[in-house]
Amino acid sequence: MNILRRISPEARGLGMTSQRARDRLIDRLQAEGIADKRVLDVMRRLPRHLFIEEALASRAYEDTALPIGQAQTISQPWVVARMTEILIAPKLPKSVLEIGTGSGKCIHG
Repeated sequence: MNILRRISPEARGLGMTSQRARDRLIDRLQAEGIADKRVLDVMRRLPRHLFIEEALASRAYEDTALPIGQAQTISQPWVVARMTEILIAPKLPKSVLEIGTGSGKCIHG
C-alpha cells in the first residue's frame, strides 16, 4: 500500500511541500553522502512542513535549519540524517551528544 494513501492530505502537501519536494531533498542528501536506505525512506515520507511555522512551509525541504517557534529550530535534514546513520550503524560510535532541540549538536565517530 502506498504510504501517501494512509496519511492526511495536509501531510501530503502541495507544491513546495509535496512529495516531489521531499524527493528532491532525498536526491540532495544522497549526493552529499547519506546512503542508508532506511534513513532516506523515513525522511522521504516525513511531512517536515508540518513541524515548522506555516509562513516557512515552502522552505521545509531545503537542507537548512528552520525556526519552529519559541526561539527553537528544526535541524538541518543532512545533520539529522547523518546522526541517524551513525546511531544505527552496526558499529556504535564512541560518543554522540545531542543537546536540546535546535540548541546544538556534537558528533564524534
